[in-house]
Amino acid sequence: MSKKEIDKDWEPNIVAFLCNWCSYAGADLAGTSRVKYPANIKIIRVMCSSRINPMFVINALQQGADGVLISGCHIGDCHYIYGNYYTRRRFAILKELLEYVGIDPRRFRLSWVSASEGVRWGEVVSEVVNEIKKIGPIKKFQRKLEAVQK
Repeated sequence: MSKKEIDKDWEPNIVAFLCNWCSYAGADLAGTSRVKYPANIKIIRVMCSSRINPMFVINALQQGADGVLISGCHIGDCHYIYGNYYTRRRFAILKELLEYVGIDPRRFRLSWVSASEGVRWGEVVSEVVNEIKKIGPIKKFQRKLEAVQK
């Protein structure tokens, strides 16, 4: 899709899964510190990034999300010891799978943000939103609701 075809008023819909201990706290710090970042993101808090099933990402994209962000504790700082190692490995494979089925892998992002990095959280969200704006709305891979409801 060319840039000319994208509606200038279009805003991407991004779903973010955030670790309770670090990334969610970092997002909270960004809010209390009044860090400016796009409001295109819908946050889902999970206890650990390793608890996110790759099907959650696929389901979010099928249901109309233009992009998905997963954010957790920095490598080596996970409250559950090895959780973010599992996350990193699991979602490296998912990124390849998305590309294989024809979904631009830039629609998915994995980042590490700690509880004290409110400014970094704002930067990550801005980067994700700007990248998705460049790509444009997702047309492919959406589930037809009529078929599911029958």
